Amino acid sequence: MTRYALVPAAGSGSRMGGEKPKQYLPLLGRPLIHHTLASLCAVPAIAKIFVVLAADDADWARHDWSLLAGRLEVLRCGGATRAESVTNGLRAMAAMAVAADDWVLVHDAARACLAPAQVEALIRTVGDDPVGGILAVPVADTLKRAGADQRVQATVPRDGLWQAQTPQMFRHRQLLQALECCPDVTDEAGAIEALGLAPRLVAADATNFKVTYPADLRLAEWILRSRQLSSAEQS
Repeated sequence: MTRYALVPAAGSGSRMGGEKPKQYLPLLGRPLIHHTLASLCAVPAIAKIFVVLAADDADWARHDWSLLAGRLEVLRCGGATRAESVTNGLRAMAAMAVAADDWVLVHDAARACLAPAQVEALIRTVGDDPVGGILAVPVADTLKRAGADQRVQATVPRDGLWQAQTPQMFRHRQLLQALECCPDVTDEAGAIEALGLAPRLVAADATNFKVTYPADLRLAEWILRSRQLSSAEQS
């Protein structure tokens, strides 16, 4: 079975508060999504990375993708929601000879600090699993449920709770069927769970976070710079 990555990148990133979609915001001299895609391209086990863009996306062509040439396939079939973009991308992949049992690793465009080692751990752990699995982090903080007045209504036990991340890795046909049956989910695992299946949890770490607010860009820059310095020292 071949492994592919699918990166939905058709959103506007409205919570960042700017005019430019957050996947194109500058991060260390390149658009944020470039770092995301470079991490996926650094995993030899992934045959190709499909990038789902909005049909009217004009920003992609303004950037240089030559360093990732040969690994990327752009699909201009983005939808109104993440789930719709992933579903459209899966359908387009099927038309490009992606097989029903091939693995698809769906990854958020805004998780720019993904480490290739995390992807390799997911592939190694989930590769023989009958369902599939996701990167996630056990919840460490105390959780509070708020009432309508924004006061604490209850403390939620955190035992057994995990914070879902991406990539989320499932077989092409099963994931497409799950999303077609359950289009309102917020992640791929939710659609698989709605079929009565239980995805595997693979421990990652907090550096694989999603850039959502302006301050997150500074944190992502710090993480990526630290990795660059560490790599330079080791070489």
